[in-house]
Amino acid sequence: MAVVIGLTGGIGSGKTTVANLFSDYGIDLIDADIIAREVVAIGSIGLARITEKFGDSILLMDGNLDRSQLRAAIFSDPHLKNWLNQLLHPLIREKMLADIDRARSPYCLLIVPLMVENNLQTMTDRLLVVDVDQQTQIMRTQQRDNVSLEQIKSILSAQASRQQRLDAADDIICNNGDNQALLTQVAQLHQYYLALAQAAK
Repeated sequence: MAVVIGLTGGIGSGKTTVANLFSDYGIDLIDADIIAREVVAIGSIGLARITEKFGDSILLMDGNLDRSQLRAAIFSDPHLKNWLNQLLHPLIREKMLADIDRARSPYCLLIVPLMVENNLQTMTDRLLVVDVDQQTQIMRTQQRDNVSLEQIKSILSAQASRQQRLDAADDIICNNGDNQALLTQVAQLHQYYLALAQAAK
């Protein structure tokens, strides 16, 4: 089985950019956000259970889950949110493990935005944190998502603090600088992870 490198970072830190740079080296990416969509896709157990609970009105015309309606429903009811988490988290974890098992590159990246918050670094051999200062996070998120400062601050307060992530990290990529600095850091870590994977054989 491939060595598993966990990849996380706060909103606007550049996780996707970093993950894509590793992908350019032929490294398999396992993305929790993509898996979270797959476990509620048409025909999935997840979608069947959600439809049983909420009725057909939770679906869009094409049969897909109406995510905004579901978000609104659980936002106002902690019990429903808890029910949904208990349904989806095991399905997501199971799919992550299956994808890790199928990984064919020497090491793979498990990308989980809320890795530290949910203690999912237990599924990894090492944890890589993409770190930026808060001002950069806010600026990038505003540019990318066109959301208000209040919304961003609310998201930041719901995530682990920068220090909590750094305390959990085995490796850190600093993404405050330019693209060249980022490329250099990824290249160095790629070589390091290849050596780890070789030693683990």
